[in-house]
Amino acid sequence: MEVRCLSLPPLGANCYLLQNGPQGLVLDPGGAPEAVAAACGELGLTPAAILLTHGHFDHVGAVSALAERWGGLAVYCHAADVSDAPGEFTWQKLPTWKPLAEGQTLALAGLELNVLHTPGHSPGSCCFLAGDCLFTGDVLFQGSMGRTDLPGGDDGQMAASLKRLAALPGNYRVYPGHGPATTLDQERARNPYLRGLAP
Repeated sequence: MEVRCLSLPPLGANCYLLQNGPQGLVLDPGGAPEAVAAACGELGLTPAAILLTHGHFDHVGAVSALAERWGGLAVYCHAADVSDAPGEFTWQKLPTWKPLAEGQTLALAGLELNVLHTPGHSPGSCCFLAGDCLFTGDVLFQGSMGRTDLPGGDDGQMAASLKRLAALPGNYRVYPGHGPATTLDQERARNPYLRGLAP
């Protein structure tokens, strides 16, 4: 699996293109559908689905346009971050939405991803494990963690989610929702929010 990162408006969210030959996945497409489509074109990648670590606007703004561009792509997001309230983002009403669940294994585009429900930043925040890669959304950053002061954020849930990530066996390349990539071992050793949490 090849991983390409795009930092996209409106808030510099990281979009990841996961490529397996001509197939692949779009993870957190931010708010720039044309930039995502252009990058896929450069790579010769046809997405099989869109994966969302959570439902905040800076990570999901391009979902509707991309799903339409590629003929109704499946869009995976945890149900706790999907709302039918009036005025909510149109992606949340897509007929191709599919719910994520704790412990689920996704087999898409010849790739296998394990779903970890890691609330705290938002009720439906999820991380994805794929091979030696860990996509953490806005739960874990290099040297920091995601905010808990937004609607749906919860300090206790975030602490439990970070403890769970710290306890994962082995090392992973960590791809966060904002900022540079890191490794889980580095975060265990240096991140003040993760240090000392591993068993």
